[in-house]
Amino acid sequence: MNGRFGGVKVNVLEARLAKLALKGDQQAFAELVDLYQDKLFHMAYRMLNSRQEAEDVVQDTFLRVYKNLDRYDDTLKFSTWIYRIATNLCIDRLRKRKPTYSLDAESNDHEGLDGYSMIPSDNRTPESELLLSDTQRIIHAAIASLPPKYKSVMTLRYMQDLSLQEIGDVLDMPVTTIKTRVHRGREFLRKKLEHKL
Repeated sequence: MNGRFGGVKVNVLEARLAKLALKGDQQAFAELVDLYQDKLFHMAYRMLNSRQEAEDVVQDTFLRVYKNLDRYDDTLKFSTWIYRIATNLCIDRLRKRKPTYSLDAESNDHEGLDGYSMIPSDNRTPESELLLSDTQRIIHAAIASLPPKYKSVMTLRYMQDLSLQEIGDVLDMPVTTIKTRVHRGREFLRKKLEHKL
């Protein structure tokens, strides 16, 4: 149980769309794109901290999905499969980055996409907005400094709200490994943020 409203309906819908897309239904594929492009963009943006790279990953993900529809294993949830492709593309990009990559180089590239922008609130003021974005920038910088294997787990857990089991399915790892990585990732962030927040 993931506790998210309508989860079962979405799973049924995505499975039906995937089957139709597999048969060459362009409209069904377009609906799959609509269903996932924003979620994938947010996830990729969190991991790469670059709007351009996140857009590239989303494009590459859908290209790969389209080319490999015939290899889709329908025992997997379609969302698991598409997240797996996108996450692997992000991890590949992170690994190819030069070690001298500055974590602060693109800290101003968040363009209002902080985590709080996805949480509705009735009492946001310009002052609280500023405070939130400063806090989020610090948190983003800390997450950005995680090694790729922890960054992917933390992004899927806290930014995409996936369950440990879902993350295990996406990354094709046992839940025990995911639990350990979430725990270590949180410890890493706690130490990083201790003196900053």
